[in-house]
Amino acid sequence: MKDTILLVDDEANVLSALTRALIDDPYDILTASGGLQALEIMAGRTVKAIVSDERMVGMQGSELLAEVRRRSPHTVRILLTGHATLEAAMRAVNEGEIYRFFTKPWDDTQLRFALLSAVEKFNLEAENRRLLATVKDQAMEIKVLEKRYPGISRVEKDSRGTFVLPDIAEDEIAGMIAECEQEAMEN
Repeated sequence: MKDTILLVDDEANVLSALTRALIDDPYDILTASGGLQALEIMAGRTVKAIVSDERMVGMQGSELLAEVRRRSPHTVRILLTGHATLEAAMRAVNEGEIYRFFTKPWDDTQLRFALLSAVEKFNLEAENRRLLATVKDQAMEIKVLEKRYPGISRVEKDSRGTFVLPDIAEDEIAGMIAECEQEAMEN
């Protein structure tokens, strides 16, 4: 499945140029002609990166990226502008927590690398969240086991610092397995 990116600009020729620059890259490219349309598109799908123009009719790009940050905080946000002002850049950074800032005309290669990096960032952070949830689940399971079998999670180190698990008698292991199997059948 391709990674989804969203390009937002109120000028059709700019959207076409951006799309052409990325046509050979492995993305599902979506386009929107304004902030409200972009938010509607994002409501129904996972967008890994968004590139938005700053100056658009209706909603400014910095306003859009701030709203994207609120609604979809994991989407990586990139601002594109033809009128780079310090005020616009500061607003985009402070409110939208943008990842990159490009001026028009942009360099296709730099934009492509920025998007590749943005999608990679999204994927790595998603994997980190998944792993953290797994660790939390495992920690809870260990707490439950420790409550049921005091000392089961205790580990010791030998003189070389290697972890050594205390011996558990065969009948204790058989009893634990039987209890787990019984619980599994009841659930």
